[in-house]
Amino acid sequence: MIERNSIQKKVARLFHKGHFDWLPAEIFIRIQYWARMGKKANLSNPKLFTEKLAWLKLYDHNPRYFLLADKYEVKKYVSQTIGEEYVIPVLGVWNSFEDIDFNALPKQFVLKCTHDSGSCIVCKDKGTFNIGAARKRITASMSRNYYARKKEYAYKGVKPRIIAEKYISSLGHPDSIEYKFTCFDGVVGFGTICRGIAHSTLDVRTNDTYDKDFNFMAWHAYYNNSGIKWEKPEQWDRMVEFSERLSKGIPQIRVDWYVSDKKIYFGEFTFYTWGGHIDFEPEEWNAKLGNYIVLPQKHKERP
Repeated sequence: MIERNSIQKKVARLFHKGHFDWLPAEIFIRIQYWARMGKKANLSNPKLFTEKLAWLKLYDHNPRYFLLADKYEVKKYVSQTIGEEYVIPVLGVWNSFEDIDFNALPKQFVLKCTHDSGSCIVCKDKGTFNIGAARKRITASMSRNYYARKKEYAYKGVKPRIIAEKYISSLGHPDSIEYKFTCFDGVVGFGTICRGIAHSTLDVRTNDTYDKDFNFMAWHAYYNNSGIKWEKPEQWDRMVEFSERLSKGIPQIRVDWYVSDKKIYFGEFTFYTWGGHIDFEPEEWNAKLGNYIVLPQKHKERP
């Protein structure tokens, strides 16, 4: 478990509130890591999984990532790579909330911003949908510079927009399941079965991690293990295959999937899980999984 003193906890809260957005990326990343992880990051010779994610945020600057982090543009890449039938249909894309024609949307839909994480709004019944509350939340997200707040390079070049997607009825329930595969240059290192509502509190959602051959890996981070002895999902191998095809050429990336009526749907790419600040239990997994990431050689000598 991460041990932090009172100063580190206070600084971490200030980062969360955006008080240090103005800092240059390198200073920001180093101080935030210290505040969140309780120790300095070794960026001259990173070994830990969290250290390597910090290094990738700071030095792995591939403009291709802007497309993959954009929740609208990424659908084109996925469609071209594995087929459009695995992509959740888009019902509309707009530059501002006021541009949305709610009359043209179906009874059920999902709204989200293209440039951030966590701005998803689910409409299960348009007749009772609180447009005012949605406007307030989406407008706040649209005005937020996600790169400035996180210094996560992949989001630096993403244009803020709003999309509406088809509603997936299997999601948003206490027993909903998502599958998240963390890949290393086209190879799945591990997949996580996430049970519960996304972004919910730590006591009502669980994560269980398996290697690509569906052998249980005895660790967790923040969310506890469920204690459930999962049977291998029939779509597991296909999700592994697709994740590896989609992640080729990227040192580390997470590929998220949903299954509805036995059909696979791509969710999104995540470049820096938990912002790169992961509380592994047992802690030894931070080093074990760090071995999975091979950093780009041409920048390895950077401090």
